[in-house]
Amino acid sequence: MAMHDKPDLRPNNPRFSSGPCAKRPGWSLAALEGALLGRSHRARDPKAKLAETIELSKAILGMPKDWRLGIVPASDTGAVEMALWSLLGPKGVDILAWESFSKDWATDVTKQLKLADVRVLAAGYGRLPELAQVDPARDLVFVWNGTTSGVRLADADFIADDREGLAICDATSAAFAMELPWHKLDVVTWSWQKVLGGEAAHGMLALSPRAVARLESHKPAWPMPKIFRMTKDGKLNEGLFRGETINTPSMLCVEDALDGLRWAESVGGLKGLVARSEANLAAIADWVAASDWAAFLAEAPATRSCTSICLKIVAPWFTALDAEGQAAAAKKLSALLEKEGVALDAANYRDAPPGLRIWGGATVETSDIRALLPWLDWAFASVAADLNKVAA
Repeated sequence: MAMHDKPDLRPNNPRFSSGPCAKRPGWSLAALEGALLGRSHRARDPKAKLAETIELSKAILGMPKDWRLGIVPASDTGAVEMALWSLLGPKGVDILAWESFSKDWATDVTKQLKLADVRVLAAGYGRLPELAQVDPARDLVFVWNGTTSGVRLADADFIADDREGLAICDATSAAFAMELPWHKLDVVTWSWQKVLGGEAAHGMLALSPRAVARLESHKPAWPMPKIFRMTKDGKLNEGLFRGETINTPSMLCVEDALDGLRWAESVGGLKGLVARSEANLAAIADWVAASDWAAFLAEAPATRSCTSICLKIVAPWFTALDAEGQAAAAKKLSALLEKEGVALDAANYRDAPPGLRIWGGATVETSDIRALLPWLDWAFASVAADLNKVAA
């Protein structure tokens, strides 16, 4: 193939968005035919579907039996906010911030809750904070996978088994694609629209027995909106974790979530999902190793995400541009991929360094990743040629 010839092969599915993410292979609207529409979510059959979503999620993830899992409003954001507003206060807080969403949680704790004893352990895009600084006597808030930076935790060894504080983990782009060490965690959150490609607006909130004990012993100093309340008369509202949701869920979205979970079982459960995501990362890693213009934003190989795979541009002509020029060139690159219909929504996150972000979660076929890679080279060469013409 000549430098500016378009590749012959196109991805069958060009959807590489990091949220909402691609639907599972073979998905169609027929998957939603069993949705209990026009029914009260409090009726027996709809409530049973909500409970099934909870139990199937726990089973696939290998969640300990003594953990509670509930469906909550407002996606992963709602789940994290419920945890922060309900649980924080009794102890000092350490927050790990290395990309956009973890910085949002730091803002909430410092500027909204206005807790006095907060340490924000921060790092720039591409790196992790100094994990050794985490104090086991304090509560800890962190993301497992940086959705906007493509940097994930390699392990949770920095979290003490005998910690005094709670470990509150936003795992929205990690759950169902990465192994989570439940014994190191106390709160885990995610959303339906990430790894299993479900529809938006619903979050999942998982609580360990230690988190439940905190809920029942701690009364926040601030007003608690109804949408955040998980206790009643000082005791956990167990109904929330059996499908008795705080607000009205979409039974159409519930049916879609169940379809994704059943598909997950069909590909080997968690092990199969992880293998699919890791295969997508491996395909891109092989291509990056031979590329003269693209590199991973994640600096350490062990921290490269297998879901939100973020690439930076390292070609000399690109790095010589000022920040505005780099942003414009990266925007042209993603726009060209979208125009050709080979990669939709593959631009970097708005606050991240200019480059590309390719979703590699379990619903993405590795064959589509491999078909996309020559198009990245073609698009980059095309953008470079256009800029050279302008410069000339």
